[in-house]
Amino acid sequence: QVQLVESGGGLVQAGGSLRLSCAASGSIFSINRMGWYRQAPGKQRELVAVITQSGSTNYADSVKGRFTISRDNTKNTLSLQMNSLNPEDTAVYYCNAESIWGRPYWGQGTQVTVSS
Repeated sequence: QVQLVESGGGLVQAGGSLRLSCAASGSIFSINRMGWYRQAPGKQRELVAVITQSGSTNYADSVKGRFTISRDNTKNTLSLQMNSLNPEDTAVYYCNAESIWGRPYWGQGTQVTVSS
């Protein structure tokens, strides 16, 4: 089992920045890919960014150039630096970890609200 706990969400004005963090615990050895997803009201959960154990990254087109995902394997943490936020980024952000066997784990989510 893997437990994920997010932190760092909040309210920010358009153009501002936030940094999300995710702390992983439990069967850390089994984690392969990690990522951030988000779900806005009335919409499906969508991929924001992912990072592999080796550090390869992939971003949704809507956040490229504004968001940066990073991972510290020594501290078992995942981060998402979000810059130039706009109201369309308002959503609940979820930390995700995928085990080497393909099993997904989810955090409880953290709310990000961007005011115009």
